[in-house]
Amino acid sequence: TTNCGARVQFITDAKVAEIFAELEKFGVRHDDPFLRNITYRAQDGRFCVIDFEFAQIIDQEAEPTAASDQSPANIAHRLAWSGVTDVGKFRPNNEDHFLAMLLDQQGIRYLGKTGEASLEACDFIFAVSDGMGGARSGEFASRIAVEKITLQLPKQFGLVEERFSAYSHEIISELFTSIHADMLKLVRFDINCLDMGATLTLAWFRRGRVYFGHIGDSRLYYLPAGGSMEQITEDHSHVGWLRRTGQINERQQRTHPRKNVLAQALGAGHRYLNPQMGSFTYQPGDQFVLCSDGVTDGLWDHAIQDIVRQPTEGDNRSTAERLVASAVSESGRDNATAVVVSAL
Repeated sequence: TTNCGARVQFITDAKVAEIFAELEKFGVRHDDPFLRNITYRAQDGRFCVIDFEFAQIIDQEAEPTAASDQSPANIAHRLAWSGVTDVGKFRPNNEDHFLAMLLDQQGIRYLGKTGEASLEACDFIFAVSDGMGGARSGEFASRIAVEKITLQLPKQFGLVEERFSAYSHEIISELFTSIHADMLKLVRFDINCLDMGATLTLAWFRRGRVYFGHIGDSRLYYLPAGGSMEQITEDHSHVGWLRRTGQINERQQRTHPRKNVLAQALGAGHRYLNPQMGSFTYQPGDQFVLCSDGVTDGLWDHAIQDIVRQPTEGDNRSTAERLVASAVSESGRDNATAVVVSAL
C-alpha cells in the first residue's frame, strides 16, 4: 500500500538489525530481516517494515511484547534538559528563540536553561525557532512562534491519553496554522513584516511518548540509548530533499549554495503549509537534540552525537552550551541555538 513509504536504498547492517530487533518488542519476529523489507515514510520520519508473509507471533510468556516493555524499568520517570542560544560571530541580533516549558494541572511553568524534573503528572514541551526577515522582524517572528505555543497548547493538557494520541496531529497542525496566520496578518499592518517568517521544531514529552511537529530547517535528532543518532525531522528545502533521496551527501548539503532556501516556513509569504508531525516512544537513556541551522552549519552529525554522548572531563558547561559553543567556534556565521533533553 502507499502508506508504507519508499524503499530504502542503503542503511548500515547495524541499523537494519536494530529495526528488526525493535519490531520484536511488539510481539512479532520477521523471518526475512533484510534491507529489501524496510521502507522510509517521510511524513513522520519513520522506518517501516513490510512483507510479513513468514513472520511469527512471539510467545508472550517467553519474550516481552510492547505491553511488558512498558515495565517500570523501561519507563522514564524524569527528564533533564539544557538550552542555550548564541548570536554568533557576525549577526547584529539574535533571531533564534527556544522554549522549555512544563505543563501540569496548575498551568504552565517556564523552565530554566538547565534542570531536571519528574515526569509524574506533568508534560514537557521544548521548541526551537529560527526567525527570518528584514530589520528585526526575524527576531519578532521566532518570538511569536514560541509565545503562541504557551498560549495554545496548555489547553490540551487535560485530554485523556487515548483522545490526545488520536488527535495529536490535529492539535499540532492547528498550532502551526495559527502561527502562520498571525504572521501573514501582520504583513497587512506593517510593511516591515513583509518577509517575516520562522522555522519551528517542537517536541512534546507526554506519558512515555514524544510528539513532534516541524517546519523549516531547524532539526530534531534522536539518540537512542542503544543505537546511532537519527535525524527525525526533514529539512524543508530542495537541498534537503536531495540529501534524503541520496543524490548528495552531508558534505555536499553543507556546502550547497541554496542550502538555506526554504520550501516551507511559517509566514514568509508561503501560501500553504504541510508541517511534519509524528510520535514515538522513548526509554531511560534516550536523548534528544533540537537545534537551529546555526548549529548544523558548524557541526557535522557525528560531532553532534559525540558532544552529546561524551561529556568532557572537567568541563562544567551544560551539553547545550558545549554544542552551541563548538558550532560558533567552527562557523559562527549564524545564530546558534540548541536544546538537549535526556530521559532518566
